[in-house]
Amino acid sequence: MSQCQTRSLSQIPLLIHGRHTNCLEPLTLYWTGSGIEFIVKASECYVDFTTDYATHEQWVSIEINGDFLQRLMLPKGNSRICIFRNMSLDTPKRVRIYKDLQIMSDDPLHLFQIQSITTDGTFEPIKERTRKLEFIGDSITSGEGLFGAQEELDWIPMFFGAIPHYATLTAKALDADYRIVSQSGWGTACSWDNNPHHAIPKYYQQVCSLAQNQKALQAGAHEDNDFANWQPDVIVINLGTNDEGAFHQPAFVDPVTKEEYQNVLEPSGSYQKESLLRFQTAIIQTLTMLRANNQKAHLCWVYGMLGHAFAPIIQEALRTYQTKTGDTNVSFVLLPDATPDSTGSRFHPGKLSHLRAANTLIASLLHYVS
Repeated sequence: MSQCQTRSLSQIPLLIHGRHTNCLEPLTLYWTGSGIEFIVKASECYVDFTTDYATHEQWVSIEINGDFLQRLMLPKGNSRICIFRNMSLDTPKRVRIYKDLQIMSDDPLHLFQIQSITTDGTFEPIKERTRKLEFIGDSITSGEGLFGAQEELDWIPMFFGAIPHYATLTAKALDADYRIVSQSGWGTACSWDNNPHHAIPKYYQQVCSLAQNQKALQAGAHEDNDFANWQPDVIVINLGTNDEGAFHQPAFVDPVTKEEYQNVLEPSGSYQKESLLRFQTAIIQTLTMLRANNQKAHLCWVYGMLGHAFAPIIQEALRTYQTKTGDTNVSFVLLPDATPDSTGSRFHPGKLSHLRAANTLIASLLHYVS
């Protein structure tokens, strides 16, 4: 590394993926699939990271020229990771680094920062993609279950992933930039355990207000997201799985107000009408909020990788929204259900299931990104 030079990110032509503030020294990232992309002519290249955590360590995946080459757990604190070495000095390499792990909202120290890049070569200009996609979701969209054998049940970062992910596959096929806003176990109106505070749309309008540690706050995690600076062509909302699952769980008791919240399953096994109405109202409120911040985006609600029970209920809510608002730039896509051969770890969709979902979604979105 004697001939290498270290550069801050503000000195390098690069693409930043995922929500972030204007601060590049360091660049703080939060959501699944966030990262950087650059083109360098060099024989070796290193990236400096700073990470922190109380429980859930950070993972990254690395691509060179579109091919997946590394996946690793980052050490806590400052670390310099070798991206490549002993390669041809004069050949351009397109490097992309993915944050494999979602924002861990229950980890008070969760932090992921990229500090600088060290190389013996030169950086080439890199062109932005004109198409933009945004994905909002739960554990499926956080890539939970994409790594690990089917029998693995531990809820740990090692089993989350971003590259074999339906959002990544869809964006690559459509040559689009993409962003993800997702949290495992969370839903449209409540989480899997009936917690109404764990509804991901409530946190959509900030950069990442799920991040609670001081460094993330200083980096601007709780600032309003700059929607004017990045407008998606399509927003894919993959929510409803946890709302449905909450019907099979006991009531959530708010620790402060002591109020109970529960999606009720009738003795007959049917969904209580009042609970369904609350869920459908949350869908309409979500679409209204998304439209207010993304006036031209096509809103595509998708569902089905872990069951199809709520498909007609979601479709009814979409029709109600369209009737009330006159907004017809909305669609519904039913995704293929995970099968025994396509299930990953933790009973979640695996790589094959994500591939099947991506293929379905790509065909549905072609009309809206042309």
